Amino acid sequence: MRASAEGERWLAAAVHLRRGGMVYFCLAGAGFRRQSQYRLAMFAGLFTNCVFGFVRAAVMMAAVRASDGFGGYDEGSIGAYVWLSQGMLGATQFMGPPLELVERVKNGDIAIDFLRPVDVQFGYLAADLGRAAATILPRGIPSVLVGVLTFGLTMPNTPGPYLLGFFSVLLAVTLSFLCLFAVGLIGFWVVETRGLRVLYQISGTFLAGLFVPVHMFPDWLRTIADVTPFPSILQSPIDILSGRITGTESVTVIAAQMFWVLFIGAVGRVLLAAGRRRLEVQGG
Repeated sequence: MRASAEGERWLAAAVHLRRGGMVYFCLAGAGFRRQSQYRLAMFAGLFTNCVFGFVRAAVMMAAVRASDGFGGYDEGSIGAYVWLSQGMLGATQFMGPPLELVERVKNGDIAIDFLRPVDVQFGYLAADLGRAAATILPRGIPSVLVGVLTFGLTMPNTPGPYLLGFFSVLLAVTLSFLCLFAVGLIGFWVVETRGLRVLYQISGTFLAGLFVPVHMFPDWLRTIADVTPFPSILQSPIDILSGRITGTESVTVIAAQMFWVLFIGAVGRVLLAAGRRRLEVQGG
């Protein structure tokens, strides 16, 4: 009888876990469908990506040709860096609008989210992963293909870097959301988070390696970048996808990404719990 009861409890837990997983899968699907509705915005984003990609690639190519040992990059690898970073911009939301969470915290609608039978952090994360997938397919991949056709990028010719790179991109998108989530939750304590979000955007894009590769930073600035999560959002997946790093080094980079995902995710959960207590005290 005891074994039977134990088996029933495990079965009930498995069913609950499966249903919970399906909820987040549905949220991811909803995020994908929601983002897919903005077809004109997708086309505009692709056009903008390509225009700025051509400008950045031309500048970087000129710098490579004018100097020896340009951070270890040649024309093909610097082209891969430029176009891969352009392709990931929409998914990582460095230049995107603020999360819906920001406005919900500001006007108090976050209280409704707390009443729903879905974890707030995981629910928003699932929806954002769906949004990112809808961004990469029509905007990110075509941007990289434009770079391949026009600049002849140096890319790996084996499947390993792409498989590992896919996992790295998934971690990068997750980390990007968790950082924005944590910044948005500061709205529980301040009236307006716009200044903080602008500071995050400026410092994040620079330290992530959007303007110039992190590998080209002076030693002191490289040290600062390495103690932040930003390189794991952009530079790390680019290095893996472009084949700049391989083998054990690529696994180490992914381990660093996983560390930041867990750490920033934990920070977000602490802020969420503290914000909920503050909301309940202030709102009664």
